[in-house]
Amino acid sequence: MEENVAILMADLTGYTALTETHGAVSAADLIDRYLDIVEDCLVGDSRLTERTGDEVMIVSASPDHLLASAYMIMKTTANEDNFLQVHGGLHFGKLLKRRTSYFGSALNLTSRIAAKADPGTFWCSEEFINSLSDKSLVKLSAKGKHSFKNISGLQEMYELSHDSKSSFVIDPVCRMMILDTANAIKHPASGDVYFCSTACLEKYTKDQMTDIRHD
Repeated sequence: MEENVAILMADLTGYTALTETHGAVSAADLIDRYLDIVEDCLVGDSRLTERTGDEVMIVSASPDHLLASAYMIMKTTANEDNFLQVHGGLHFGKLLKRRTSYFGSALNLTSRIAAKADPGTFWCSEEFINSLSDKSLVKLSAKGKHSFKNISGLQEMYELSHDSKSSFVIDPVCRMMILDTANAIKHPASGDVYFCSTACLEKYTKDQMTDIRHD
């Protein structure tokens, strides 16, 4: 029987770039850290049900618990040095549970919402917002109406933000966040470009030279 479930899907921005730059071992280490963060941030009955690559799916019978979990994941990853920005989608709808898996169109919409969210943000459907018992607990910004593939009609979207004081720059090659530029590698000619490693600086320089030759 189908039941109303709060759904969160989240993945890491730049995971492919990081894997190509630093290799499978570094990518696996980062996923291990990501899963540890997710598990530590689960609130109430929220639970991790699936993980595919860098995408995780979390469900809860309580939208409030899931929102708190999403907020903690977003805030914690934003303060993790040499990590990737997370983005995701939150929705509330009917799902069928069969053994350990879930089925239903609500999953498709959640996945598409997650894909539209900007790095470092979570987008929420109107259904999810309306299911919350207290909307004032977190800061939500209206993002207007959006269309999604194979979903009829326009969907009102809201963005979940946080008050983290962390500031960072993004490595232009592997897309990792650098919180402390004092410990990063600075581009010799561009003062506002930093890298997590010499490998990223070398790849960036090589790609620039290739682009110049092609011009």
